[in-house]
Amino acid sequence: MSSVAEGAVVVGIDGSGSARRAAVWAAGEAAKRGKRLRLVHVYVVPPVRMPGVVPSAEAIRSAFEAQGARWLAEACDAVAERYPDLVVETAAREWAPVAALIQESHAGTMIVLGSRGLGGFTGLLVGSTAVALAQHGHCPVVVARGKRPEDAPPEAGPVVVGTDGSESSDAALAFAFDEASLRGTDLIVVRVWNEVTEHESALTVNPDAVESSERRAADEQLAPWLAKFPDLTVETVIARGRPVRALLGFGERAQLLVVGSRGRGGFQGMLLGSTSQALVAHSDCPVAVVRPALTGRESE
Repeated sequence: MSSVAEGAVVVGIDGSGSARRAAVWAAGEAAKRGKRLRLVHVYVVPPVRMPGVVPSAEAIRSAFEAQGARWLAEACDAVAERYPDLVVETAAREWAPVAALIQESHAGTMIVLGSRGLGGFTGLLVGSTAVALAQHGHCPVVVARGKRPEDAPPEAGPVVVGTDGSESSDAALAFAFDEASLRGTDLIVVRVWNEVTEHESALTVNPDAVESSERRAADEQLAPWLAKFPDLTVETVIARGRPVRALLGFGERAQLLVVGSRGRGGFQGMLLGSTSQALVAHSDCPVAVVRPALTGRESE
């Protein structure tokens, strides 16, 4: 089946163990939401420059299709072991991986990727490809990872979300509250400040005054979500320092880390440089990147 599925949880499959673990994690997300799971393999047929010397383009295409079918079947088997009743569909697509996934994101509930991969998804989580998905995708993007490359994503612990008062962090909050509610776990809201975000020097800033101001701002931002999820246990943390360090620290005991696609202050450019790469490369749990107005159930 090759048509894009409305509302599905979409997973990029490339034959790697990381992608199979991501598929199983995504299957859990689909089951919680009552959605189908869509496993997508994207391949690119290289141009044939020497006809008669190398296999024809059609032969190469057939080989890629057969390989993709094997990888998709392996991922399906891994999902079936854990979620035998889940509706799963597969698609092998000949296209550029980023373009294909961006198209999938128009209809998908979320896009899920492994933390490292093979084939068409090699290097997907570093450099311009990850930036393109974060900037141009139309649903949340999740990098499913564990403490070590070979580990499955954790299933225990709170959901942690980074916020800074921006529209993007509002979207992250919506997604994080929804995720914590679906998982039946606590939510930790982390708001980080430093001298750069306050445009003051370390010699003139009043830490107590800044922390009080940040907490008031956080309480104001959280108020509508606390009212919407009255039974959810929510902890608000105001931290001084670097956002990536704070979030990685809380991520050590979390089952999901959520950030917005861009923000103000300490979160400015979160997905455009070393900060985002650090979160994706070093987090001990899955990392979800959420753009404004694309927040799980609200986008349905």
